[in-house]
Amino acid sequence: MFVGHAALAFAIVSGVAVSRGWTTERTLAIGVVAGAFAALPDVDMMYALVGIASATGGDVLTLAGAFWSTGNVVHRAVTHSLVLALPIALLAALRRTATPYARTLSAALLVPLVALVAVVGGSLAGIVTLVFALGAVAIGTVVDRNTDLTARELFAAAVVGLVSHPFGDLFTGEPPAMLYPFDAALVAERVTLAADPTLHLLAAFGVELATVWAAVAVGCLATGLRPTTAVSPRASLGAGYAASVLLIPAPTLDLSYPFVFSVLGVGLLGVLPRIRLVGGFRSPTVEPRNWLGAGLTGLSAITVAWLAYAVAYVIIG
Repeated sequence: MFVGHAALAFAIVSGVAVSRGWTTERTLAIGVVAGAFAALPDVDMMYALVGIASATGGDVLTLAGAFWSTGNVVHRAVTHSLVLALPIALLAALRRTATPYARTLSAALLVPLVALVAVVGGSLAGIVTLVFALGAVAIGTVVDRNTDLTARELFAAAVVGLVSHPFGDLFTGEPPAMLYPFDAALVAERVTLAADPTLHLLAAFGVELATVWAAVAVGCLATGLRPTTAVSPRASLGAGYAASVLLIPAPTLDLSYPFVFSVLGVGLLGVLPRIRLVGGFRSPTVEPRNWLGAGLTGLSAITVAWLAYAVAYVIIG
């Protein structure tokens, strides 16, 4: 559930910007920056590619299992630390300053940070930290070259993104090591949304959808867009996904792939071409694609499909 992290940070930061009367361009810019930093902690899953490369068997479930089992060796540790969030955000913010001294300080901060983590957590943790830090520097460089955000605004957006991410992981898997490198747990157990494992998974997916819709709502406030005018009625076809309750295994955190992949596939309803029948069936015309409308229609179809499946599961189960 990577998208929800970025959507939540975008909604929080852009929402504050809207309340302060920022321009549309700056509101969206700082929201996107926050979303980028909220997604950055999952860069540790790059290590999962090792598991995929060494997996035996080519079916989807085998590859997915290898991906997560290998990635979890380092996942939700170094990059999910609230302790490391501040220096990582500072690394990015220093890229926005114009003075050579600040840029030199950025490099000087990176080296001891990586070395310290490597000493505490081992070479693999050090490599993950290096990739994590370089990712933050890269985002900071892009912000410096393409926006007028100040270093302070960049730092604030980075902190919100990095700090919000681990809390979003409390509904799935093991709680992140938020106080890394200290051997202490801020949260010891996963937050359970329902006793039934399938209802828990569906509720967690619903939380994910809620964060995405929150980001859409804030984006609409910033731009003046009315989403109801962009969503096609075809989104209601997602209700047919309820029939899949009889076709796929009941999803849980341990076996979520069939549900997640298939329900996301319902979003393709948004990208189907819209055909207008002018003069009857003999002369159909394809309307130019509106990608914003396609995205919102796809999101609406997924939401309808999730709700329909949840209702069907409760009734049948």
